[in-house]
Amino acid sequence: MSGASVIVEDQSLVSRLDRIFLKLEAFLNLIGGLAIFLIVLLAVANILGRKLFDTPVNGYIDWMEQFMAFFAFLGISYCQRFGGHIRMDIVVGKLSRRWLWLTEAFSCLLMFGISLILVFGAYSHFERAYVNGDSSFDIGLPTWPSKLVVPVMLAILCLRLLLNIWGYLRAFYFNLEKPAAVPMIQSTSEQAIHETDGLTDNNNDSDKNTKV
Repeated sequence: MSGASVIVEDQSLVSRLDRIFLKLEAFLNLIGGLAIFLIVLLAVANILGRKLFDTPVNGYIDWMEQFMAFFAFLGISYCQRFGGHIRMDIVVGKLSRRWLWLTEAFSCLLMFGISLILVFGAYSHFERAYVNGDSSFDIGLPTWPSKLVVPVMLAILCLRLLLNIWGYLRAFYFNLEKPAAVPMIQSTSEQAIHETDGLTDNNNDSDKNTKV
């Protein structure tokens, strides 16, 4: 299952690269969020246009199909950075220290291999669409931009996984308790404590503002 996670930062090379790479991931994630916002606006315009003026958005389905690839894939590496993808940790959750880091490194290595295969397959799909001039059925939108985003984002995910593997192997080698540049998945009790601390801090800030 997925859960809240924290990222430890230090002055190691892998941590510095992690923070630099996060800027790219955050920007792409922002673009994905904007794509969702545009989809909402398009859906509202389509509904209002159909109900009020009997004029729906031309090529509504085509636009929706193109936008879906953007909001589905632009945040995939950002999500991996914070450990947000769905995972089964029944066994992994019982491990600690070196066994845990080695298991996590092996999992990331498997994901890296699968993602790398998908990169080549998705790029071939994009190249075929670009060369053949594939377009949508209704208004003839070119499909290659949405197909290009898939291999690009999978390639970025591969780079993120390499950083994760580096971080986990470093933690295994030095037997670190809290390694940098990898998502530290919190348990349910740790999440509850973190949320409680957050609420306490917010209440204290509110009290200070009230006194002022």
